[in-house]
Amino acid sequence: MRAYASDEALDRRVAGGGKALVPYITGGISADWTEYLLAYAAAGADAIEIGLPFSDPMLDGVTIQRASDRALGRGTTVEAILRDVAGVSVGVPLIAMTYANLVFRAGPASFCRRLVAAGITGLIVPDLPVDEAAAVARAAEEAGVALTLLAAPVTPGERLAEIGARSRGFVYAVSLMGTTGERDTLDDAATRLATRVKAVTDLPVLIGFGVSTPAQAAAAAAVADGVVVASALMRRVLDGATPDELGRDVAALRAALG
Repeated sequence: MRAYASDEALDRRVAGGGKALVPYITGGISADWTEYLLAYAAAGADAIEIGLPFSDPMLDGVTIQRASDRALGRGTTVEAILRDVAGVSVGVPLIAMTYANLVFRAGPASFCRRLVAAGITGLIVPDLPVDEAAAVARAAEEAGVALTLLAAPVTPGERLAEIGARSRGFVYAVSLMGTTGERDTLDDAATRLATRVKAVTDLPVLIGFGVSTPAQAAAAAAVADGVVVASALMRRVLDGATPDELGRDVAALRAALG
């Protein structure tokens, strides 16, 4: 299997006894949005997920939808985001998150090559099921992009094993059936799913969707290998938090994870 940048970064953290942290930012949400990338990296992120805004983000809750709307309202495009990313040196792997419509509109091969040219080495397509992922997986493999697949609490065992075998970088364990968004508590389904996924793959297993606080991150990572945190951070950005302030939020998550 090809070695990907995200594999190596997350594996280093996990092999050292730590837990991986992947915070999220919506690309183009502000004129200075790449400053958040630098703040996240300085605060201890192992990789960073960059949302490429889409007009119909079916799996995103209110917060990420608002962030996407704000970015699109500024005239943000995939091309503009990739130009911005290419202009900074972040120091940790970058993972694009977007919807299948944008990938197939450009063509999977072209889309993945453009990611790599900008310095992005991972891809998450939440509305791309494993049994329809062959073309994107092939294009990603050829370009050197780690295509990370999602597993849900209701995913049956045989399908879960296929996701574990075909995912790259890590397996994204969705904590609940529903859209992204902050939650008061972490659903027990998240830890049960992480246990099931870890039984069928050697890749790191990260829990996302609803991980909102340092305490929740620590609870998730007690079973999983780390967390993805999105809505809680994007709410802060929408409320006007600066890159330095978001860096402190990420540092608190990093401290909770160890």
